[in-house]
Amino acid sequence: MLKIATYNIHKGYSQFKRRFVLHELRERLRDLDADIVFLQEVQGADRRTRPRHQFDGAHPQHEFLAHESWLHHAYGKNSVYGSGHHGNAILSRYPILKWDNQDISAHRFESRGVLHCEMEMPGTGKVLHCLCVHLGLFARGRGQQMEELVKRVQRIVPNDEPLIIAGDFNDWRNHATHLLAQHLHLKEAFEVKSGKPALSFPCGMPLLRMDRIYVRGLTVQQAEVHAHYPWNKISDHAALSASLSLPSP
Repeated sequence: MLKIATYNIHKGYSQFKRRFVLHELRERLRDLDADIVFLQEVQGADRRTRPRHQFDGAHPQHEFLAHESWLHHAYGKNSVYGSGHHGNAILSRYPILKWDNQDISAHRFESRGVLHCEMEMPGTGKVLHCLCVHLGLFARGRGQQMEELVKRVQRIVPNDEPLIIAGDFNDWRNHATHLLAQHLHLKEAFEVKSGKPALSFPCGMPLLRMDRIYVRGLTVQQAEVHAHYPWNKISDHAALSASLSLPSP
């Protein structure tokens, strides 16, 4: 069994940026006990000094979150600005064989990327492909980004190797599911279990289906939304988790 989670961590801030909650966020992620965690809006560097946070912004947030729980991790820098940069990250209990971050920005106002990690699933001999994404706010740009995502998978991921694409799709009209199912034969974990993607934004009272877990070559055993206390005190998004297994031969 493989347990995964995806979470837009809002750069370590609670909803409306009322509190800096990175320490609390790390504890909640540990409670999930996921083997692989897909993270979005991760601060890779922040040169502003904030002594009250008791966190050195010069060190990447994903390294702080991974400490002692996920020995392997990768970070894809997407958005760069004067005080630092942020992007996507993957934390893993399995060794990452290789990783790459592809720029899929649709225009100069939003910097977006897809972080692609390959790892070997112990005891299976299978290479697992994990892609972490955070798509844009505008429909036209998202369409272009999903096309780039499809091209990348078709070019790099063999059909017989298991695949997970997870993250914040900003896709409240659910165009992604049709496109990814048609071209890549992916299934969305919550659609498999309940018929619809999960309501995940805003956390605490989710109204929009923004975050997704798409899989291929894996069977969805369970899918869960983490939106209520204490999760509603951390990010503006809910965390999603799923338990997956390789299908029987």
